[in-house]
Amino acid sequence: MKVFKFGGASVKDAQGVRNLSKVLTHFQDDDLVIVVSAMGKTTNALEKVVEQFANGNGVDPGLETLRRGHLAILAEVAPQDVAAAAELILHFDRLNTYLNGTPSSNRDRDYDHVVSYGELWSTLIISAHLKSVQLANTWVDARTIVRTDELYRAARIDWATSELRASTLLSEVDGSPKRIVTQGFIGFSSEGTSTTLGREGSDFSAAIFAYLLDAESVTIWKDVPGMFNADPNVFPDTKLLSHISYREAIELSYFGASVIHPRTLQPLQKKNIPLYVRSFVDLNAPGSTIDDRSENDSLIPSFIVKPKQLLISITPRDLSFIVEDNLSDIFKRFATMNVRIELMQNSAVAFSVVVDDSSRARSLTEELRKDYEVLYNDGCELITVRHYDEVTLEELLKHKEVLIEQRSRTTARFVVK
Repeated sequence: MKVFKFGGASVKDAQGVRNLSKVLTHFQDDDLVIVVSAMGKTTNALEKVVEQFANGNGVDPGLETLRRGHLAILAEVAPQDVAAAAELILHFDRLNTYLNGTPSSNRDRDYDHVVSYGELWSTLIISAHLKSVQLANTWVDARTIVRTDELYRAARIDWATSELRASTLLSEVDGSPKRIVTQGFIGFSSEGTSTTLGREGSDFSAAIFAYLLDAESVTIWKDVPGMFNADPNVFPDTKLLSHISYREAIELSYFGASVIHPRTLQPLQKKNIPLYVRSFVDLNAPGSTIDDRSENDSLIPSFIVKPKQLLISITPRDLSFIVEDNLSDIFKRFATMNVRIELMQNSAVAFSVVVDDSSRARSLTEELRKDYEVLYNDGCELITVRHYDEVTLEELLKHKEVLIEQRSRTTARFVVK
């Protein structure tokens, strides 16, 4: 069994859906779990729908645009599948009914319920298309397998229950080879509500299914030849990381590398399941391999730049020292507001953190001001360099104001303006 994951950019239109099926024709004899994200910018559009609903403004007209767009793609790639069209319309009708109701007291719960539909729509279309080109498959609702808690927008996996649910999955799927089309990003709580695993969580979903089914490998199909040492849109001379270890990939993803979701690697590492990053544009491209081998990790420096960062400095009002009690209270507030700390540093009287500049972070800043003196710098960049050298750092930081600098033997991090 192999697990393939296709992101939203790869299935953004009818041509993308057809290209997915062409990729699969090269794996005719393999048992496959095909994990797919929402199409294109569907999740972004659904976030606007959620905001409109949460503010009591009814159904955003963008929903009708999504409905017409998805039905049009289905009509292009599986024009004879009347049942799929009826099922797709039913899903839109269910969401429309929900949006004509009253928002719940938990905005994040509404978010997960609404945004989950994007993956359901895309996989219904893809499953129908594969059948139309004689690639038999079974559509599976990921929420029947992936059990989570109720931490909406960043749900945590109940591995024991999910394993139990997955134990009979393959035996229930007809055909040889077996092909399962399912969703990334979504799960289901013990309370019977839809949950999401965090933005870009489809990579994690692929790893979850691989772990639960003891898969041979996971392949993430992208429009790039593999995993690079830096963002080609920021750095002109990027290099392919052809082979790195789980540990190195986890470090890179933790610091913000966008190719792999931060939680993806750990379940794969636990069962020693290799991860491949390959190009759906060029199947002959070598791609990148991530497994337990580490001899290549330090050969090429890697650069990660996170723009639009907020540097927040927190000081007790009574000018006391920053001690465990203060830190415990501060961390609890960050957790409650679901604001992830990208970097932290403390002195005797101040605790400084770097976070994505978001509405949540701004709200948290105001909340902290009730009990602390709070200053901040916005418009910052967080630069992380793995396996650095001094010449590289000097060139990288030229003409930049360094606000915070942290170094270890392998990693250098800078908050700059």
